[in-house]
Amino acid sequence: MREPTTTPTFCRICEAGCGLLATTEGDRVVRLDPDKDHVASQGFACVKGLKFANLHHSPDRLDHPMKRVGDRWERIGWDQALAEIGAKVRALRAEHGPDAVAGYLGNPAAFGAFHALAFNAFLEGLGTTQSYSSASQDLTNKYLVAKRLYGHELLQPIPDLDRTDLVVLIGTNPAISQMSVVQVPRAMARLEAVVDRGGRVVSLNPRRTETARAVGEHLFIRPGTDVFFLASFLHVVLAEGGVDHDLVGAHTTGFDDLAAVVADWPPERTEAVTGVAAAELRGLVADYLAADGASLYCSTGVNMGPHGTLAYWLINVVNAVTGNLDHAGGALVRTPPLDFQKASKALGLGVGTARSRVGDFEMILGTFPASLLADEITTPGPGQVRALFVSAGNPVLSVGNGDRLAAALDELELLVSIDLFRNETADHAHYVLPACSWLERPDVPLVHAFAGLQVDPWLQYTEAVVPPAAERREESWIFARLAEACGVGLGPGWPARGLTWALGRLRRVPGLGRLAEVSDARLLALVLEVARHPVRRLRRHPHGVRLPDVAGGEFLGSRVLTDDGRVHLAPADFVTAAAGLEADFEAERTDGGLRLITRRERHSHNTWTHNAEPFVGGDRTTNRLHVGADDAAGRPG
Repeated sequence: MREPTTTPTFCRICEAGCGLLATTEGDRVVRLDPDKDHVASQGFACVKGLKFANLHHSPDRLDHPMKRVGDRWERIGWDQALAEIGAKVRALRAEHGPDAVAGYLGNPAAFGAFHALAFNAFLEGLGTTQSYSSASQDLTNKYLVAKRLYGHELLQPIPDLDRTDLVVLIGTNPAISQMSVVQVPRAMARLEAVVDRGGRVVSLNPRRTETARAVGEHLFIRPGTDVFFLASFLHVVLAEGGVDHDLVGAHTTGFDDLAAVVADWPPERTEAVTGVAAAELRGLVADYLAADGASLYCSTGVNMGPHGTLAYWLINVVNAVTGNLDHAGGALVRTPPLDFQKASKALGLGVGTARSRVGDFEMILGTFPASLLADEITTPGPGQVRALFVSAGNPVLSVGNGDRLAAALDELELLVSIDLFRNETADHAHYVLPACSWLERPDVPLVHAFAGLQVDPWLQYTEAVVPPAAERREESWIFARLAEACGVGLGPGWPARGLTWALGRLRRVPGLGRLAEVSDARLLALVLEVARHPVRRLRRHPHGVRLPDVAGGEFLGSRVLTDDGRVHLAPADFVTAAAGLEADFEAERTDGGLRLITRRERHSHNTWTHNAEPFVGGDRTTNRLHVGADDAAGRPG
């Protein structure tokens, strides 16, 4: 038996990206431990990452391409799978056009370097606009707001936790799920440090979360009323003279229209529906304005609410007009090692302008709302979806009205699932293709590092901990081969074919070979060379390296990507939508019913960590409804 080997790596289950030490015996991962030397997580890791070896070695893992024949599944080879899938796609595109083929991308793709890029390059190569993702379930509101205010969906201000005097956390629970659209390993330690140095952490949430129990203060709010709280917050900011007029005049547009939106929302009015007393809200605003660096931050509890877009808009404009945007301790938009947002905007990559066939919805970050997918499959006419590729996703469980979507999937002429397991969506597929887990591929935290979404910027290169077992393949390989089989090239968003070339900084890298020979290791070498953090240098620092930090002052006036280079405080469609809040407010005032809200689960992640006992065993075999004793009293059941 070989001696055990320990390899530094990092987790890719969620956005935190915590450092891990993987112990292997041969090709088997026998344990995963926190990496106390990791540059960012410093010995923290949650139970999901530490138990991932159980998922990696689950007997449910897909090892070979499979084809459904009647009611049974047959193992086939890659050549057969690719040839049959490619032939079907060619025929459908020839008869019905490119939009007959659609794609759905799931949550895990966001945490690896090339999965999402390869998937989108494949769809671009097909020429289809029919792209969907799990993002529309819980965070597309953030992308839309950034697009309107800053000119690019991935220009996302994040709280500067290490320097802040006050952070207000709305609809988020970092003690259970870390944080979202921001990479901050050890989120609770960072929040505790805010309090230890004399700052404030305030959780605004309908229930006293695990975060609120552990650190800072808690304010209760009625579910779904965040937008009214935030309108009153901005109302008080304006009334108390909390606006940085020099910043507003130099770097923004639309201030007068914004002020008009919140003119009629004093906290004395909104406390009737939010449950937050006017005096309490006014006191919080006073402390926010007195702080030398403060921010409002929200996550999925707001994103998935009835006014997620308007609420996130108000959060951003509060941070902006008070001078906390691009300010130390406030909300920062960091400059990444390779300015992906600026480059992609200049090159037109990932900047979709299509409208959905059903409902005429706007494309956000290259995708449409996944809730449209069933209608796009079942509604006849030009562009009707007849084939669907699902990668690392399970929309039958994660998209609303899953039974209806499941029935629609059975109408498809082709459904291909690329995943670690055969899930509830793949049960309707014609083919399932086995992908690698993150232990089987090299990686860097590319998305968060190169989008500037890290509280303390860092990079780490990890080798594959173990080689891919059986016939599992990296997604970059799968989509390159699918593109060939379908008779198309990969779209311009693909780093090796478009972005790096167009930047004019690419040097000859040995071994690129033909399209089908593409691999994550080769692509990482390309991108990291362009970003001036070559693999050879990162290998010398196996626990990660810190990147240059900033304390504000590099976003406004230089990296805002609107046509005029200013922050647009009052987008016309947001202002129009805000006018409809009056009717919603009246409905809230007269609604005495209970509200169902979501909550995070510490031991599993969305719909893809259910194939191993440590994630779903014991009392975690089902979802539970939690009801307070007073609310339950006198109710049936």
